[in-house]
Amino acid sequence: MRLLLDTHALLWALGDPGELKDEARSAIVNPDNEVLVSAASTWEIAIKSARGKLRAPDDLSDQIAASHFEELRITIVHTLAAGALPRHHADPFDRLLVAQAQLEGLALLTRDERLELYGVSTLAA
Repeated sequence: MRLLLDTHALLWALGDPGELKDEARSAIVNPDNEVLVSAASTWEIAIKSARGKLRAPDDLSDQIAASHFEELRITIVHTLAAGALPRHHADPFDRLLVAQAQLEGLALLTRDERLELYGVSTLAA
């Protein structure tokens, strides 16, 4: 399975794995699965950390690498697809994650049930 972690799932996986549902935690640690982290999530974390809206590890990049999560870069195709999505969800970071999951054939690991409205494959975080 190819999984894309949403921002909260990423933070929980790195700092508080007990916050994740058992199935999600098992999927993340399963060596048969490919676990990806979008640059959109790290961008969101950087912005919200700078504003004091969330706390993130200072060595976020190192922790992601140590967890063997793979980087998913943002492409022009991703951004155009995100902009063309129906307005089920207003958060631009989540819309970009949906577009990436759709285009790259990924299951999105999230707790945000509104993202299911896009018909993207999801796994409950």
